Amino acid sequence: MKTDDNQTGVTSPASAPPTGDMSAAEFRRFGHEIVDWIANYFEHIEDLPVLAQVEPGDLKTQLPSAPPQQGEPMSAILADIDRLIVPALTHWSHPSFFAYFATSTSAPGIFGELLSAAFDVKSMLWRTSPAATELEEVVLDWLRQMIGLDPGMSGIIYDTASVSSMHAIAAAREGVEMRIREQGMSGRKDLPLLRVYASDQSHSSIDKGVITLGLGQRALRKIPSDSEFRMDVKALGEAVDEDKQNGILPFCVVATVGTTSTSSIDPVPEIVEVCERHTMWLHVDAAYAGSAAIVPEMRHILNGCQRADSLVLNPHKWLFTPFDLSVLYCRHMDLLGRAFSLVPEYLRTPEQAKVRSGSDYGVQLGRRFRALKLWMIIRYFGHEGMAARIREHCRLAKLFGSWIEASTDWEMMAPTPFALLCFRAHPPLQAKTGEAEAKRLDVLNEAIMHGVNASGKAFLSHTKLNDKLTLRLSIGNIRTTEKHVKQVWELLNEQLKLLSSSIR
Repeated sequence: MKTDDNQTGVTSPASAPPTGDMSAAEFRRFGHEIVDWIANYFEHIEDLPVLAQVEPGDLKTQLPSAPPQQGEPMSAILADIDRLIVPALTHWSHPSFFAYFATSTSAPGIFGELLSAAFDVKSMLWRTSPAATELEEVVLDWLRQMIGLDPGMSGIIYDTASVSSMHAIAAAREGVEMRIREQGMSGRKDLPLLRVYASDQSHSSIDKGVITLGLGQRALRKIPSDSEFRMDVKALGEAVDEDKQNGILPFCVVATVGTTSTSSIDPVPEIVEVCERHTMWLHVDAAYAGSAAIVPEMRHILNGCQRADSLVLNPHKWLFTPFDLSVLYCRHMDLLGRAFSLVPEYLRTPEQAKVRSGSDYGVQLGRRFRALKLWMIIRYFGHEGMAARIREHCRLAKLFGSWIEASTDWEMMAPTPFALLCFRAHPPLQAKTGEAEAKRLDVLNEAIMHGVNASGKAFLSHTKLNDKLTLRLSIGNIRTTEKHVKQVWELLNEQLKLLSSSIR
């Protein structure tokens, strides 16, 4: 052992590992190398299979079971990105990724993430990051203007729509004025069952939100949808009347603009009327489709939302923003603050009465500098450039839909208001009736989907509509072109030809 030269008396082993960070020279070297790698990844991403061609456990068996005792060269770590990580990736940035909601990162967004990681701010108070706090307010106001919401809506960033919607329901719950924040809900005889309403097409995050908030699954009443998978407003009104007669307290309705299975649009203007008649909070889940309102001719999709209490949209779904970034617009920030604000002494600052601190409006204290990447994206592409890209995705969806409509082997299963298509194979030979025939069609379509996905050339997902297995093709990647849409159409028809004769 030896004594350090700082004369503190602290000793350290003669062979102690170095301290401090990577040198500036090494950081520059590998930084340039990684940027080159990313550029090459995007340039040649079509050479990779869209869906990871691995089996469960393949990656784990190639990784050490214990962490390294000594540091390893960055060159070796980057080599393992190519050797181990890339083969086990499903490539969401691939232009032929058509599953779920096709999302897309972009170069300015990646740069924003890089800078955010470098700054490493915890945007909990204005003082801990004035830039993060104020840029968030400005960029969300820009986005509010781009989608046509009124100035009464204030925005705040969370990670996902699941969290945004949960916070909206929490604010709605605070608005019932039953002292739930102070007294909770359990063990109270003075608190009736609180009711949330959503359609049978609503996202599962609404179910999880009511569970997390302690309302319980019985608090969520699912309203049936119509033939176009939109909430039945008459059924909603009847359900509210029935619940009130039974001593239940209706307090929140969740409408959806762009449902998960079909991207259908609930009739928000009519739902607003029911909410106002019964003094209920209206939350609009526009996580996927809300971004489309930046296209001037599509702004009508948010009709009625000027009377909603809150609305969520996810720039990480269709505004070319790296995951994660979800925006909650709320008309009653005071209620959102009442639900979550908690300022212990160690967080008190002189300016707190004059500024807005993000931690007052959610369960998190520390918050990432997410606004930076959205600000850079909006500045780089501009409103017109972003709208043009969404408009092109919708054009490609209409083109694909026209091929389905013109074919005797395929059928549309739902309207296509955006860039998500729901369809299935239904060749003439299979056009009989009966339960057995319906089963065979389900088997055929599932086999077609798995065949396309196994090819590595495209990736689709599915849902069930009217109890029929339905294929979903979502167009939303910034790199997707007509070439990629044509290719997946050819793949689908190849699989249909290969499989239809064997499944009878």
